[in-house]
Amino acid sequence: MIENKNDMSNNIERILCSAIHYNDELYYGGRPENIKSGYVVCGLRHSNCIILHSILTRKTTKSDDIQGFLTSNNRFVDRREAADIAYKAGQIKDIADCLISEDLY
Repeated sequence: MIENKNDMSNNIERILCSAIHYNDELYYGGRPENIKSGYVVCGLRHSNCIILHSILTRKTTKSDDIQGFLTSNNRFVDRREAADIAYKAGQIKDIADCLISEDLY
């Protein structure tokens, strides 16, 4: 039987959506399991995360806030690791140095 890389039942970690980690050094529940402090805002594109964060906090996104992605294993990953995950899961056709949300859809 040929393995279908698009079959969600094969437990391959996949990229779900764009996300930004805002680390204010505080503890919040409901974070991705590898985030120890701060919070993660998710959205279809990174611009959606930035807008939502701005609306909710009245703060801007800073250069030290980490843009990345949320995975199917409830992990936040940066753009480099996301590119590797997306390639291995068959979500993108070519190996890339970093992932942008437009690569996915």
